[in-house]
Amino acid sequence: MLARTLTALGCAMALGACSTMGGGEAAGSAAAAPPKASSEAPFASTYQRYPGRPTALVGATVYDGTGQRFDNATVLFRDGEVVEVGMSLATDGYDVIDGTGKFVTPGVIDIHSHLGDYPTPSVQAHSDGNEATSPMTPEVWAEHSVWPQDPGFSRALANGGVTALQILPGSANLTGGRSVTLKNVYARTVQGMKFPGAPYGMKMACGENPKRVYGGRGRMPSTRMGNFAVNRQMWLDAKAWADGDRSRRDLAKETLAGVLDGDILIHNHCYRADEMALVMDMAKEMGYKVTAFHHAVEAYKIGDLLRENDVCSAIWADWYGFKMESYDGIPENAALLRQAGACIVIHSDDANGIQRLNQEAAKAQAAGRRMGIDIPDAEVVGWFTLNAAKAMGIDTMTGSLEPGKMADVVLWNGDPLSVYSRPEKVWIDGALMYDAMDPKRRPVSDFELGQPGEGDVK
Repeated sequence: MLARTLTALGCAMALGACSTMGGGEAAGSAAAAPPKASSEAPFASTYQRYPGRPTALVGATVYDGTGQRFDNATVLFRDGEVVEVGMSLATDGYDVIDGTGKFVTPGVIDIHSHLGDYPTPSVQAHSDGNEATSPMTPEVWAEHSVWPQDPGFSRALANGGVTALQILPGSANLTGGRSVTLKNVYARTVQGMKFPGAPYGMKMACGENPKRVYGGRGRMPSTRMGNFAVNRQMWLDAKAWADGDRSRRDLAKETLAGVLDGDILIHNHCYRADEMALVMDMAKEMGYKVTAFHHAVEAYKIGDLLRENDVCSAIWADWYGFKMESYDGIPENAALLRQAGACIVIHSDDANGIQRLNQEAAKAQAAGRRMGIDIPDAEVVGWFTLNAAKAMGIDTMTGSLEPGKMADVVLWNGDPLSVYSRPEKVWIDGALMYDAMDPKRRPVSDFELGQPGEGDVK
């Protein structure tokens, strides 16, 4: 996904001199590299950050992701980490980039993506997001379907400033399997993209999708009450296994036990308010927690319940009416959730939408303003940066421009909440991964090499 792939034109042309690790991923100095996952963990992350330069972005308007705005500010980062954000900072030893008239935000994070599992081109041979052979498949892992050459990764980087994203299984099943969080970098393997230290998620779904898929086959569930019955029995069986002898390997039960232990986060596809309330009650009955409801088009009806249960709503700005359970979706969803004090995340669920999460957030903000709920720009930026990181369990590492966090940074050529703005430069762990002003840093996946439209970022 870099200027060219490392194998095509070499690391030196893509990012300057760098070494190659045993796994084939580019690396910076060993001292600055993120720690690898335990060697005992299956499919452990082999991610190593690309080499970067000490960089000072000077004179820009900065939204730090935590709700703060800094005017005419400086952002310093080196060795893969944010050093400081403030005014009149010393820049000795840094490469200085003039940010006058421009804006800086943390890297954009998409909590709900299917890139790699449903890649482009969208053909049956690439359709690997739903293991739609049973309503319960907690044993499957989304990462085992991820195709690192998906051109969607590079489009998300260049057009949307996306530096990290969660890849989820589809929503055909009540329990779809494990999700995986990725760094949006070029790598030959999915392990080379895996976000080091990120917890796993588990995808669940309620409502129309599971009952349609399996009811259409004449099997359970075919109703919403069937959905809950199957789910409850799954959790009862999992609790019995988790409380017993875990030495006998069972891939499905291991994932479910990870949820019950609090190590794996639940991301639940759910549209209707009444079903979200029922799911939260089921979670209390079975002893797990819902981290986020995804899509959640009726979340505005139960903002108080979501706040009280500390559940985020990962939503679109204005998708509604495309099926019956989305009929009551409204553009003011985010604003009303904010008024209720609930957590808001703007997500994509779409290979095109991931390229403009900033614009989606601005649309949601504008809908609130029209009904008299004025939400500051600096807070809205958090909807596609820090809030997403919190709901994915990576907020101690990324999502905001705070000292010591990963230097995942976007320099925008204008206000990021304007339809006319786009990323000018994108850094991941302090390494410059995209530069609109440098054709050598236009991302191209292996799949695109030599094809029409290669490197097209429009």
